Amino acid sequence: MIKVLAQADEVFGKISPPPGIGILGGDPTVALAKLFEIGIRLFIIIAGIFLIIYLLWGAFNWITSGGEKEKIAKAQAKITNAVIGMFLIFVMLAVWGLITGNILGIIKIGPNGIEFSLPTL
Repeated sequence: MIKVLAQADEVFGKISPPPGIGILGGDPTVALAKLFEIGIRLFIIIAGIFLIIYLLWGAFNWITSGGEKEKIAKAQAKITNAVIGMFLIFVMLAVWGLITGNILGIIKIGPNGIEFSLPTL
């Protein structure tokens, strides 16, 4: 009888892992990649909205300055800070992409969007 049980393929039925969480795909790495992709896109959109608002605010202050040197200087500072902020956002995204993509090889941008691969031993 022991030999018969040893030769049986599935004594207790098929054992399989539980299904994924179902949010953004069943595979956890796909879900994590989608979460990163959504987070990056939201960050870029929100940063762009704040950039436009700050630029318009500086332009409005410049227009309404009435030729006063102090108000013009403040408006120029706002516009300059907005442009510097835009530059820093692009630099930060480039450095993040370089570190996670090229150096660590965790995140790669492919034709289907962001592909996420966890390092394994």
